[in-house]
Amino acid sequence: MTDLKGRNFLTLKDFTPEEISSLLELSAELKEKKKKGIPVDIHRGKNVALIFEKTSTRTRCSFEVAAHDLGMGTTYLDPKSSQIGKKESIEDTARVLGSMYEGIEYRGFGQEIVEELARYAGVPVWNGLTNEYHPTQMLADMLTIQENFGRLKGIRLVYLGDARYNMGNSYMIACAKMGMHFVACAPKKYFPSQALVEECQEYAKESGATITLTEDVKEGTKGADVICTDVWVSMGEPDEVWEERIRDLTPYKVTREVMENGNEHVIFLHCLPSFHDLNTGIGKEMGERFGLTEMEVTDEVFRSERSRVFQEAENRMHTIKAVMLATLGEA
Repeated sequence: MTDLKGRNFLTLKDFTPEEISSLLELSAELKEKKKKGIPVDIHRGKNVALIFEKTSTRTRCSFEVAAHDLGMGTTYLDPKSSQIGKKESIEDTARVLGSMYEGIEYRGFGQEIVEELARYAGVPVWNGLTNEYHPTQMLADMLTIQENFGRLKGIRLVYLGDARYNMGNSYMIACAKMGMHFVACAPKKYFPSQALVEECQEYAKESGATITLTEDVKEGTKGADVICTDVWVSMGEPDEVWEERIRDLTPYKVTREVMENGNEHVIFLHCLPSFHDLNTGIGKEMGERFGLTEMEVTDEVFRSERSRVFQEAENRMHTIKAVMLATLGEA
């Protein structure tokens, strides 16, 4: 395995294709051991801090179970339990936690926060999600794609919806690094930033990847191997944006017709949670406000045999375990 001991995990931009492949190999190995009941608790006596300024079911469970499997204890700090950025600076928080814990996870707002934590902590810092990047989700998605197709190189991945933030950005980076063909399918104002596109085009020159930005759903999804999307309004955004997003992005909903435009083996991915029905508080509220029964993906697609969302969700835990093990070292 590539030596990543002591490294932070903040964005896939910081890792070579070989390092990413190594993490995916380790993830697959750890998944197999988990299925066979083979223990990997080599970090007994160590502890990690989990800072969650934005709550999450999958990320929290993945980090807690992964840490437990490695023999480590966890301290969960939710928005009410931490003084980070309020009564205590990020630098001071990093220095304090770095003196008590072997690693720190951060899930929250600006990328600059996790970068500053990493600068002062003195221990590995892992990005559980920021506004700009979601690298642990990318490893889970790449592992899921690899499990379904046996490869990453040459896979055509299409992201429908708002491609300006963490998921769109991170898919573009991951695809560019790993020699995949990335398509952002969205209204022009929802395209990733030009600066990041240009950065990813440089990665693509090395890997053989391609990057396509299009407003045309039919053309964009033609021959897709993987079609993915995310919720249209991210955590922390004001309610007023719902109406605008629904108006702009409804043509980019993942439907059966969209899936049928992909290749015969096409799969559907979503990082979850998903508004594919009215069985959530927000889903019900949006349904009442806008007369919708589903948003970014139809229930038909979400529950179809092409959907891999639960395989993808499980893989969060295995890939996060790999990141922790690789950056903390084998013992």
